[in-house]
Amino acid sequence: MTEKPSEHQVHLTDPRALRAYAHPTRMALVGLLRLEGPFTATTAAELTGESVASCSYHLRILAKYGLVEEADPGGPGREKPWRATAAYTDWPSYSEDPAVASATEALNAAVAENHFHRMIRALETRHTLPAQWQQAERHSDAVLYLTPEELTALGERVDAMVTEFTDRTYDPALRPEGARRIAYVQVAYVAPEPIADKDPGRAAHPDRPRDSA
Repeated sequence: MTEKPSEHQVHLTDPRALRAYAHPTRMALVGLLRLEGPFTATTAAELTGESVASCSYHLRILAKYGLVEEADPGGPGREKPWRATAAYTDWPSYSEDPAVASATEALNAAVAENHFHRMIRALETRHTLPAQWQQAERHSDAVLYLTPEELTALGERVDAMVTEFTDRTYDPALRPEGARRIAYVQVAYVAPEPIADKDPGRAAHPDRPRDSA
């Protein structure tokens, strides 16, 4: 059984921690430790394709900011196993501190890119899935008009539904027969307004070039 992290989430507020986490190898290591850990830097290298030295370095950086820790510091052997300190990572969605805001933007972009690459890899092998799984997968989107309060409430409702299944991550006995690991990504953002909504004249003449003056 995968060891369940001792904490529910770790909250990052230090700009240095935010920028340190915004690295694809480090995000991969934290994710793997949550699902497969504890494990050593040697195992981390096998799972990520990175060198042992590289994984050791990145694990130490993650430990510096409280994202991972040695699972058995006083145990025998030179190479110690590592574990994740929390099941989730959280960071500010808004900050008046320019340094925090800038680091948060960089981390958000890195996370979005990470999700995109993982989804592309999944799509490349999707044709090998049984028809039942291909039909069950969700690839959809919608444009909604919401207030900040409504968007927050919607997110909380979805979070509550997802939480019903999270204990299965760390206890295989809770998983029904046929259950598989599912990447469930929840994204909602304020979409840029279409040009037509800002420029009625352009809506009437969509092919008209903008005046240079």
